[in-house]
Amino acid sequence: MKLLSAIVPCYNEEANIADFYQEFIKNELFFMEEEIEFELWYIDDGSKDGTVSEIKKLIEKDGRVHLLSFSRNFGKEAAIYAGLEKAKGDYVVFLDADLQDPPSLLPEMLGFLEQGYDSVATRRVSRKGEPPVRSFFARMFYQLMKKISKTEIMDGARDYRLMKRQVVDAILSMQEYNRFSKGIFGWVGFETKWIEFENVERKKGETKWSFWKLFLYSIDGITAFSTAPLAFAAFMGVLFCLAAFVFIIFIIVRKMLFGDPTSGWPSLVCIISLISGVQLFCLGIVGQYLAKTYMEVKRRPIYLIKEEITASGREDLDERAG
Repeated sequence: MKLLSAIVPCYNEEANIADFYQEFIKNELFFMEEEIEFELWYIDDGSKDGTVSEIKKLIEKDGRVHLLSFSRNFGKEAAIYAGLEKAKGDYVVFLDADLQDPPSLLPEMLGFLEQGYDSVATRRVSRKGEPPVRSFFARMFYQLMKKISKTEIMDGARDYRLMKRQVVDAILSMQEYNRFSKGIFGWVGFETKWIEFENVERKKGETKWSFWKLFLYSIDGITAFSTAPLAFAAFMGVLFCLAAFVFIIFIIVRKMLFGDPTSGWPSLVCIISLISGVQLFCLGIVGQYLAKTYMEVKRRPIYLIKEEITASGREDLDERAG
């Protein structure tokens, strides 16, 4: 029999844990017919509410449910990577606990793997329920990434993705600290089938992704899979050097022809302010790449485990890390 590993990152999802399990388990008859066993890994990303308690309740009644709990909040990217390390399945799938990734799509996704695809990914065809400003900037981000990166990142792509073991092993081979999974999925390649579905709003609770967090996440994506900002900074440097050279020639010629009038201070201040702003902007771009390099060379673990509970029993693993 084949084994399906389902990875469910959780952060303060107490209200959704049981509901997600009930929705996921509706596929059990299909799994039995297709001779597929499953394991369900809840990855607790340092939740402050009763998320861990709710997961433990499920473990008591279903041995296929497992828990990996972090020592603090390390972020969804760390939870995804930890889940991949724990997953033993021939097939591995990511789903959000808030039910925005419908488990009901799994039979269709597994069908495409049987047809020969290496992975099946999902994308939203609408952003119903999202604030208009957030939707606008999200679309701008994907359009920008298409232009500046060689890695394919699909507009509206979700982390909801089903993969064969070969793809999982390829992703695990990328052990970088600054992770951007949507880019990593595209970078490793393999033949991927895209499934489109209407946006599903959260079952309960509120999103943990504020506009500011999404903005910082987008910066991570740009710097992780494109060096175009560095090329832009270099281009701006050359452009303003040429402009300064032309302006110096202009000043010399004006001096020789008309003397040295004192007018033009406002325009001079504006020019200095503009050039200074561009210099600081370009320095900030370089600083972002330098910061990413700094974090990589420190080789800190991507996550630290506080507790792990599997069918074989409980382990407290504060010293273990990924």
